[in-house]
Amino acid sequence: MTGDGRPVEEFTAELLAREVFGPLGGVVEIGAVNATGTWRLADVSLGDFLDGRGAEVDELLAGVRSACAFDSTTMSIAWDLGWLRPHDVTAASLLLWSGGLTGVPAELESPAVVRHMCQVGADLQLTRLLHASVTAAVTARTEAKRGARALAAVLTAACALSGGPRPSDVLRLWRVAHLVHVLRPGSDASDARRSAFRAYEHVLTATFDD
Repeated sequence: MTGDGRPVEEFTAELLAREVFGPLGGVVEIGAVNATGTWRLADVSLGDFLDGRGAEVDELLAGVRSACAFDSTTMSIAWDLGWLRPHDVTAASLLLWSGGLTGVPAELESPAVVRHMCQVGADLQLTRLLHASVTAAVTARTEAKRGARALAAVLTAACALSGGPRPSDVLRLWRVAHLVHVLRPGSDASDARRSAFRAYEHVLTATFDD
């Protein structure tokens, strides 16, 4: 049991879900900005953006639930975080999603800077979303072929939402940014866990690699 009386499995699922759904905020906010085509924050309506993309959101959430074996309570975290409800998109949040790569220029809200933050942020948050999703699926011991196919749908929907890179591009970023650290000789991952990550990578590669 955890300190608040919950089973360890429930606590672990919540942590994994927050790792998955955290980057979703970047995906939808960046997607709403990219959808304007102007990269002017005054033109952004997250409510309108989400209203027109219910199919992508539903597919993403269904794929996460299938691959990661999250129950209804755990899935509700996606809504509790507030990313899927109308809210303002600010330059400060884009700076956060892009990892502060641009620094804080005097004209943070200029279209050129906003577009750059969106480009960087989409790469970063989609890669984090993929890694968190694979990690949760491996932890749930979801069979790799079934889980990776569900996550392929998640990645396809997330890339469409973001208006950013292709799934194959995100897969390559994930390999060099995250997978190599799981598989390196000094990693604390067990042999079984390494094998599971390799199996997921194999199916995702067969799906997306050019």
